[in-house]
Amino acid sequence: MLNVAIVGGSGYTGFELLRILTQHPTAKVVEATSRQYKGKPVSEVFPSLKGYYDDLIFSEPEDFKRLSVDVVFSALPHGASQEVVPALLEADNRVIDLSADFRLHSLETYKTWYGEHKADFLLPEAVYGLPELHRAAIKDAHLVANPGCYPTSAILALSPLLRAGLADKESIIVDSKSGVSGAGRGANIDTSYVEVSSGFKAYKIGSHRHTPEIEQELTGVAGSDINITFTPHLIPVSRGILTTTYAKLTKSVSAKEVYELYRETYRSEPFVRVLPEGTFPNISNVRGSNYCDIGIFTDEKRKQVIAVSAIDNLVKGASGQAVQNMNIMFWLKEDMALSAPPLAI
Repeated sequence: MLNVAIVGGSGYTGFELLRILTQHPTAKVVEATSRQYKGKPVSEVFPSLKGYYDDLIFSEPEDFKRLSVDVVFSALPHGASQEVVPALLEADNRVIDLSADFRLHSLETYKTWYGEHKADFLLPEAVYGLPELHRAAIKDAHLVANPGCYPTSAILALSPLLRAGLADKESIIVDSKSGVSGAGRGANIDTSYVEVSSGFKAYKIGSHRHTPEIEQELTGVAGSDINITFTPHLIPVSRGILTTTYAKLTKSVSAKEVYELYRETYRSEPFVRVLPEGTFPNISNVRGSNYCDIGIFTDEKRKQVIAVSAIDNLVKGASGQAVQNMNIMFWLKEDMALSAPPLAI
């Protein structure tokens, strides 16, 4: 049995970790921290978990210093995780970090987009936790940087084209729509019900912090620098991301060839579903699941491919992918606790 701790367990990603791990046959949450709810039972803070964690009490965040478990999920905000991860690793815990603190390889890039880093010495050893790209490295990692939600959807949609050398590297556009839970559980006027209901807006155009993360991983796939145009949008749903990517083809290929490229790329991936030709994803069809659905349209005349992906931003875009990474790190069956079908309704 794996003993699991969650540092920062009272946000949306913390809740999703707790929810998913109730179904894990070989992992048990033995510790969860929360500054806001310290001393309160987990099942009181999250009534839907009553009967699962009635004896688990949220502890002081500072208690991370005494943790000695098999794996720690750090679900702290950006900037906060880097303050605790070094001590967790020194105590011989394996760590899966859900913040952006260890996703970027370049310290200068991190400083440009996020500011100063207090544990930059760990950046070279952190493994970017997208299993479809880095499964082998994840197996032996002690620190896994769990990918962001937008990057997960964009990277999975574009990787087959770039790996095959079929995408013009100067033409890539990523257009994403996200549910409100992507902004976190904290109170914020911009993501309150009244502000979001019936609305639909773009935000942080050209300045979203997930941009360098997407470019970093796509550059690794392509073998040369990739620069994208990325526009995120907020839509009035609780969860889900729909990403539409556009790329010009470098040569003439048929729609059938492009479709078969995606099918072959993801044939053995347990959580990527390439939809039938002419069919495109809907966020309702991945809700509550760890799946990424992908649909492809190829305009042979204009030599352009449009790849559309859908994920649940809190599952494949965060906590589900984190559990998938844990399973890989401990050589478990990859779909443990993640095999339930999407909610759909």
